[in-house]
Amino acid sequence: MKIDFNKGNGLVPVIIQDNKTLEVLMLGYMNEEAYQKTLSENRVTFFSRTKNRLWTKGEESGNFLTVTSISEDCDHDTLLIKVEAAGPTCHTGSRSCFNTEYNQNFIFELENIIADRYENPVENSYINKLRGKGLNKIAQKVGEEGVETVIAALNETEGDFINESSDLVFHLLVLMKEKGISLETIAKNLAGRHR
Repeated sequence: MKIDFNKGNGLVPVIIQDNKTLEVLMLGYMNEEAYQKTLSENRVTFFSRTKNRLWTKGEESGNFLTVTSISEDCDHDTLLIKVEAAGPTCHTGSRSCFNTEYNQNFIFELENIIADRYENPVENSYINKLRGKGLNKIAQKVGEEGVETVIAALNETEGDFINESSDLVFHLLVLMKEKGISLETIAKNLAGRHR
């Protein structure tokens, strides 16, 4: 990468994005030294304009940001860093420094919750009970929820339709996990078909 640190008096803005949910978590600044430290340690280090020093996110809280990828913009003066966050990103304890009214990418978070239930089963978890019944039952549930969604769309209230659609998406995510298919795979497929 050919990052232009000179354009911003030695600093470039850095957008931090959750690698799995794609939610924007925060904005910080890096100088060249912070960038090099980020690369060498694989943890995000900023240049703090208020403290006038390097600052590794999580150095006090333990909520480190582990780098999964770094991209630069077309002008080479802004970075996008996708991360795995070890906890809340904001110093207020919120998942993001931006006060959005809801997590716009919750569907990705739900995919992660389902994956976690597969890897770390929780007693009495609906996901684990459904998984225990096998692929045929999971696929059957998707079919049932699909029919209920159609019925709600044609004959019931908007609230009923929203609830049935939510059930359908949830069960489809469980089926996708069972089959080893991610939302990323579906998104890439849809993007390829969009042409």
